[in-house]
Amino acid sequence: MPDCILFEVKDKTCYITLNRPDVFNAFNDDLSYAFQDSLKEASRNEEVRVVVLTGAGKAFCSGQDLKDIAQKENRSLRDSIDKRYNPIIRAMRTMPKPIICRLNGVAAGAGCSIALASDMIIASENASLMEIFINVGLVLDSGSSYFLPRIVGSQKAFELATMGSKVTASQAHDWGMISKVVALEDLDNAVESVVSFYRNAPTKAVGLMKKMLNKSFHSDLDTMLEYEAFCQEIAGNSEDYREGVNAFNEKRKAEFKGK
Repeated sequence: MPDCILFEVKDKTCYITLNRPDVFNAFNDDLSYAFQDSLKEASRNEEVRVVVLTGAGKAFCSGQDLKDIAQKENRSLRDSIDKRYNPIIRAMRTMPKPIICRLNGVAAGAGCSIALASDMIIASENASLMEIFINVGLVLDSGSSYFLPRIVGSQKAFELATMGSKVTASQAHDWGMISKVVALEDLDNAVESVVSFYRNAPTKAVGLMKKMLNKSFHSDLDTMLEYEAFCQEIAGNSEDYREGVNAFNEKRKAEFKGK
């Protein structure tokens, strides 16, 4: 991996760190494509059971590096989104493993979108979320128009999108945007507590439930009832299901392998 991203796999966990701290981890072409590659590797690595996503330094991600893009004349924003950002969001939402966002600071623009695309957000109390596209005359992208209204409702989403309001970690927690807020010095321990659960969880079942919850956003009840039955058949044929039943009957803790 290039220096703009840090990638480490240890103890069934993949740690991905956006590493441009001097510009608050803003995206340029190199970081965009390196991030795509890191997500692909995390997804196909059978050792990995859970992914932790964070930013180096004081920020999580400030979005697009505007200085970088200003140097490229006649650049198509649609082409940039199609090639750089949308593949990231699709990879995150289709990854059959949980992605935990360690929100260590500001997440703005596309950085906010990426945080919201995670499966869970654990934030430090000094972190914040901002849909700052409006400040430069642009619209939501990288999935924010999908995630934001589903999380906070249409009126609050309109406010945050069109006014570019800063959402503190405490507010984000109250509005259901993030799962937990802790002091910065407690952030690593809080993330580790969640990660330790998922690295030992039945990963296949977690991945299937992630797909089910994604599908529920645009499906009716009958469709979901059928899809639940379909996914349950898959889960019921897994090694983890057999281990879970055996552990229950033997009155011991299950040792799931993610298979």
